[in-house]
Amino acid sequence: MVRPIGFLVGLGFVGVLLWSLLWGAVAYVKEPPVPTAEHEFHEHPKKVDFSFNGPLGKFDRGQLQRGFQVYKEVCAACHSLRLVTFRDLQGIGYTEGQTKTLASEWAVETPTINEETGEPATRKSIPADRIPAPFANEIAARAGNAGALPPDLSLIAKARHDGSNYVYSLLTGYQNQPAELLKQFPDSKTGAGLHYNPYFANLNLAMAPPLTSEGQVSYSDGTKPTVDQMSKDVAAFLTWTAEPKLENRHSTGLAVLAFLLIFTVLTYMAYQNIWRDKKH
Repeated sequence: MVRPIGFLVGLGFVGVLLWSLLWGAVAYVKEPPVPTAEHEFHEHPKKVDFSFNGPLGKFDRGQLQRGFQVYKEVCAACHSLRLVTFRDLQGIGYTEGQTKTLASEWAVETPTINEETGEPATRKSIPADRIPAPFANEIAARAGNAGALPPDLSLIAKARHDGSNYVYSLLTGYQNQPAELLKQFPDSKTGAGLHYNPYFANLNLAMAPPLTSEGQVSYSDGTKPTVDQMSKDVAAFLTWTAEPKLENRHSTGLAVLAFLLIFTVLTYMAYQNIWRDKKH
């Protein structure tokens, strides 16, 4: 009795699924989706040959340090990096002494009040501190950015599809609106305070181009600081903040594959040895 009931229930589920599929196909044919500016003009991220791409990829420590410098001198004015502590920066090649020096360049508020001014007291950051946010809270962040809330960048490379390429493409993708877009979608004109970028989801974002000219950041290693180079460097750095253990994951994966290969060979040889004299 149970089997027929189970069969009928399963048949009912299949019937509902087929009906939904058929109904959706008919609806699509009768009323196809209306094209939108976002669908027509949104572009997929450019492909960049980062050193950490692929199963054997490794971070370029020099590039990561340049990327941190771009973050520090440009991005940190608006964007936080709340999941990264100063001592974490030893993972990109800085020494313990260098992280102490970097931390001391940032001030952090303490729970105490300055008895003379009544303002929150501050102290120099230490390596154990997280990198301080540029704004005290969301309200202050929005007030300082015309109502827009700059996202935290700690995990941005994981939060966006094809994150490393996305960050690079977004930073280098600012441009004037195409005449063809305005011709097809007259109501899509970029509004005041917004900037056209085909790599952003809705084509317009509140963030002005942060990297605008060569030499905006002075690299100590002699690398030419073009907009393209600075964009690659900070994209690599933000990939590291999102995946600081990426290299360990790659090496662990290769070790597992090697183990499985050896185990498979040994299993096959054992099988042949055991069944060699057996008749099927």
